[in-house]
Amino acid sequence: MRKFLRHLEVERGASAHTLRAYEKDITTFFTEWDIPPEKASLSDIRAFVASLIGKGLKKSSVLRMLSSLRAFFKFLNREGHLKTNPAKLVPSPKAEKRLPRFLSVDDVFALVERPEAGGFIPVRDRAVLELLYSSGLRVSEICALDVDDLNLREEAVKVRGKGKKERLVPVGTKALEALRPYLLERLSIKRSLKRETGEALFINRTGGRLTERTMRRIVVKYSREALASPVSPHTLRHTFATHLLQSGADLRVIQELLGHSSLSTTQKYTHLDIAHLMDVYDKAHPLANEEE
Repeated sequence: MRKFLRHLEVERGASAHTLRAYEKDITTFFTEWDIPPEKASLSDIRAFVASLIGKGLKKSSVLRMLSSLRAFFKFLNREGHLKTNPAKLVPSPKAEKRLPRFLSVDDVFALVERPEAGGFIPVRDRAVLELLYSSGLRVSEICALDVDDLNLREEAVKVRGKGKKERLVPVGTKALEALRPYLLERLSIKRSLKRETGEALFINRTGGRLTERTMRRIVVKYSREALASPVSPHTLRHTFATHLLQSGADLRVIQELLGHSSLSTTQKYTHLDIAHLMDVYDKAHPLANEEE
């Protein structure tokens, strides 16, 4: 298992979160089936998948677990420990087609403007919310940002995404306006600590880098207050992509900004309401407005 996880980390650039998920999925299979890897068969894995579905586990979770097993057995086969990959031919359950949630422009304004008071925490939280929406970053990406990654003059931020791939993402005017006072607050905190605290862009009161859990709590807290129902950082990512598309941005551009390796992944983040589609049709179709 350790060698496999090391392979994922080094060769595929898997994050710590991804590594924990793979380890948990694979351990679950071998714990429940109580068989060594070399004894696992196609029928064992099919039965395992069926049992997960029978327990009412979401199909997206079942797909993830099956993907973990496929990768693990593929690795063992490649390393010569197995003659074949028993998970390769296991059919995937059809995933549920769920429309991703996104916010209206008014809801976004209400959310990002919710931290109103002065002081380090509200100013920091406003900067976090503005940057999440302005640049469509993953929560892991915004947590990993260092101060040097932010270029105020170029109005952009250097992001290290999945697979440790770097990309340059524009930062909007409102986000820049929120970041500037935060950087002053951050500097004040660091000076008051009188010790080295690292170069993380977003920090807590003790100078430590904000965790993904804390970042999610920030979004949930202010969305409960501003919108009466909680949303996640990923909702802001969906919203960023959807608003760009509705404003006429090319799907390939959105793909680049989001850091997706596949255009099909980007398409899942973007969807339009029927009113917008009809508006585009009326403006673009040569016969749409023809007088009878």
